Parts: sequence; structure tokens; C-alpha cells
Amino acid sequence: MVFGPKNFWRDVSPRGALSDLASEWRQPTPHRWQILGVSIAATFALMMLFLPKEQRAPPEKPVVTWITTFDPNRTDQQIIESNIENQKRQDAIRALKEAQEERRREAYRALGRATGLDVDALEKEFREDKPPARTAPSAAPSPAPAPAPARTTGE
Repeated sequence: MVFGPKNFWRDVSPRGALSDLASEWRQPTPHRWQILGVSIAATFALMMLFLPKEQRAPPEKPVVTWITTFDPNRTDQQIIESNIENQKRQDAIRALKEAQEERRREAYRALGRATGLDVDALEKEFREDKPPARTAPSAAPSPAPAPAPARTTGE
């Protein structure tokens, strides 16, 4: 087979292509300079057609609309009062979450006792493994670890 993949690529080489170009260029043809000029012009035209246009003027600055929930003319005293009220709300939320976590811990303790686990020993073990508590309040308190599930034997 003449046009098989191996036969075709065997006859193709960059050196052969360059030697063919040089031999064709050396032949005295009457229109070779005109053909070269048209080829260069066509290449330039296609490049200019596909290259993106440059932006000649800088873009307009965007109009910024500030949205604020606070009065811009507040005094320092009003800001302090607002911060104190917000802190009270945050403290109430934190206390509510801590109460919910304690109720959850009590439910797990009751479940552990009902299943025959030594809840006090497990709690002591988990407390020893816990890293020391941070002094600064965190944004979201981490939940307390749940007691280990009861192990059952195959009886």
C-alpha cells in the first residue's frame, strides 16, 4: 500500500521540505516576486483579521453606590452604644448555645448509662485529651465530643 501511515511519514522531512522550497525559488519564474508579495499581504491581512483590537481609551471608571445600614452621621457615643447592644445579643446567643450543648451532653450521658457505659470515666478520658480552652471567645463554639458507642459482643 503506497499511502499507508508508515510509507507517508517516511518520505516527509523538514530538510526535504526546505530543499524543495530552495529549488523552486531558484527556478527563473517571471511572477515569483508578485506571488511572494501577495502571499505576504494575505498572511498580514489574516493576522490583522484574527488579532484582537486594542483598546485605545481607558475604560470609564465605574460608579460606586455605597449601601450602608448605619447612619453615616452617627456620633462615637452612638457607635459605642450600638456595639454594647450587639455584644449583649452575642452573649445571649452564646449562652443559649452552651445551654443546648449541655442538654445534648446530658442526653448522651443518659444514653450511655442506659447502655451500661461508664460515662464518668469516658468523660474524664475525653477531658484529658482535649486541648486547653482559648481565652478569647471564638466565632462559633466547637461541639462537645460525643461518648463512644457501646461495644457489643457476639453473644
